Amino acid sequence: MRIAVINGPNLNLLGTREPALYGTETLADIESRLLKVAKELGVDLTFSQHNGEGEIVDAVHALRGRADGALVNAGAYSHTSLAIRDALAGVKVPFVEVHLTNIYAREPERRRSALADVAVAVICGFGGYGYELALRGLVKQLPVPANG
Repeated sequence: MRIAVINGPNLNLLGTREPALYGTETLADIESRLLKVAKELGVDLTFSQHNGEGEIVDAVHALRGRADGALVNAGAYSHTSLAIRDALAGVKVPFVEVHLTNIYAREPERRRSALADVAVAVICGFGGYGYELALRGLVKQLPVPANG
């Protein structure tokens, strides 16, 4: 089973960006922990991080035929981007939307997701651990590949 992890703008700054809000864990820390979980689950992971909306759309398009599912943290674009939402709906790759913070306890403009209606699930508020929850949940939802 192949799962892509797509991260959006400013997630490359984790660990130093507003640590009171986002914690001190880096994106590399999250990816390292996620690789251990993937090994346990027998899943192959790929990671990407993009600051531009179009780059995220391109990464989503690249999932077609290459990934069985995805974890997507589109950052601030989660709240505004119909382009990313339409790309995710168009490629028909099941995905879990991930947020480090509880978006429903944040500013009003962050309480809406443009992606949620096409997601398998939304995980928010658990910090980096949310990626692990999302991966475990997504793997349980996906059919077992015919070759194992």
